[in-house]
Order: sequence, then C-alpha cells, then structure tokens
Amino acid sequence: MVDAAVFARKVAAIRDAVGRIRDVVPETPAVFLADRTAREVVTLNLFLALQETIGLATHWLADEGVTVPDSYGDLFSTLAERGIIDVALGGRLRAAAGLRNLVAHQYGVLDFARVHAVARAELGDLLTFCEQLAARVRG
Repeated sequence: MVDAAVFARKVAAIRDAVGRIRDVVPETPAVFLADRTAREVVTLNLFLALQETIGLATHWLADEGVTVPDSYGDLFSTLAERGIIDVALGGRLRAAAGLRNLVAHQYGVLDFARVHAVARAELGDLLTFCEQLAARVRG
C-alpha cells in the first residue's frame, strides 16, 4: 500500500487541480476556444491532475510489489485487472493518460475541443480514482 503521506499529497494535488479547472472552464467550447487564458489554465491543470494521477498509480503498484508497466495507460489497466479500481474507470483513465501525453509532448496540434470536453465532463473520473484508492487505504 502506498505511503499515507504520499497518498494524501497526491490526492490533494489532484483535487486542487480539478478545482482550478472547474473554476475557470467555460460552459461552451466556443467560449473556451476564444479564451486563451482559460485554455492555458485548464490545459495546465489538467496536465497536473493527470500527472499526479499517474504518479499515484505508479506508487500504488510499486508499493504492492507489482512490476510497473512501461506505458501510463497500462498503469490503469493493471490496477483494474488487479481489482484495485473498477474496469470501466481503468479504461477511461487509460484514455486520459493519452491526453496527458499529447499535452506533455505536443504530438501534433492539441485538440482544445477535446480538452474542453474532458474538463466539462470527465474530471469526476480523477476524483473517483482517488475515492476508490482511499477506500482501500481505509480498508
């Protein structure tokens, strides 16, 4: 099991980034696309939240003595296969890890319509991930 202090720090960072996104993300994609500051704040905080989620998944598997997969997406598949998170959530987080890679490495042009969609509808998955792991920490 991951160290409680590490777990708490990572969960707090994820929650903070999700909160910042929710504070600034506009309701419509058109407003988002027209607002450079909102795009930058949302994209940065989405990257940070995903990075912390990936870090938490990595720590969790390593602390359980499981070989850490080579790809970020495989982290979530492995957690789901081991019953640590639910399978549907694992699949969605696997896809989210791909978005993290697009932001980090700028593979082509970032699709801000997709970033907006994730920011409006999928942030709950990051919080659900934290809740599912917290339930295991509490035992």
